Amino acid sequence: MDDYTVRGLRITGRVQGVFFRVWTQELGREMGLSGTVRNRIDGSVEAHVRGPQEIVDAFQERLWDGPPSSSVEGVEVLESTGPIPDGSFEILSTV
Repeated sequence: MDDYTVRGLRITGRVQGVFFRVWTQELGREMGLSGTVRNRIDGSVEAHVRGPQEIVDAFQERLWDGPPSSSVEGVEVLESTGPIPDGSFEILSTV
């Protein structure tokens, strides 16, 4: 049985105005993860996810792909995570 993990991620590069949040939400849902994604005022995107560790690891790796019009420069793990809804993957307001 997989271990469940919770992870906060900050994605940098050309990730706003290119449907990155919608793409991330769809990816998370396809992978069966719970989570949130939102734009940050600094131009990055922040995601918080929960699920089996192997799937969260794969999700983190897939963030480097992004939607076609994006250009990801970095994916960093955050020290803390925000609230994660149970059984859904939501887009939140900018923070």
